[in-house]
Amino acid sequence: MKDIWNSRYNEPEFIYGIEPNNYLKSFLENTSKGSILLPADGEGRNSVFAAKNGWQVDAFDYSRSAQDKAFILAEKHQVSINYVVSDILEYAPNKNYDLIALIYLHLIPEDRAQFFKKLSQWLKPDGHILFEAFAKNQLKNSSGGPKDPKLLYDLSEIKDDFKDLKIKEICETEIMLDEGKLHQGKANVIRLIAQKI
Repeated sequence: MKDIWNSRYNEPEFIYGIEPNNYLKSFLENTSKGSILLPADGEGRNSVFAAKNGWQVDAFDYSRSAQDKAFILAEKHQVSINYVVSDILEYAPNKNYDLIALIYLHLIPEDRAQFFKKLSQWLKPDGHILFEAFAKNQLKNSSGGPKDPKLLYDLSEIKDDFKDLKIKEICETEIMLDEGKLHQGKANVIRLIAQKI
């Protein structure tokens, strides 16, 4: 799987574009600046946007090609991001965060349960989790995402994964994606904002 992603990210173009995810963008623009962690951040579009808007950015991905692209984008925008190469279950931060943003992070159920369980420990008091990823209903669409239903989400799973946090917003919704060549068209997604209290 790592080879597949390295190969995808080796392409000269940014396969998910260079603009930030809209859901994350809206949250960042309407929230006090702080520290943010972006797991599996790919080519860095979200990291770079956060840094441009005054956030202290930590990010990681298991693809070195993705990291290379993220640093190219950060240099173009003259911002600094702390972006490391790490497998999802091996990442261990040395601080806590005001925001952890999970943008199209699709994991097998065993890894998801293990990783999501750690996240509340990595938040500061009053810190937030922001989540957007494909719902199981995405299988009928051609706008991107895994074709294995086990890698997709439903509302009850996400509610359960973050039941220790105060869920401020959760929904399954249909949106139009325009994020590079691999996220284009009608999509069914689940969105969540939850807070550590």
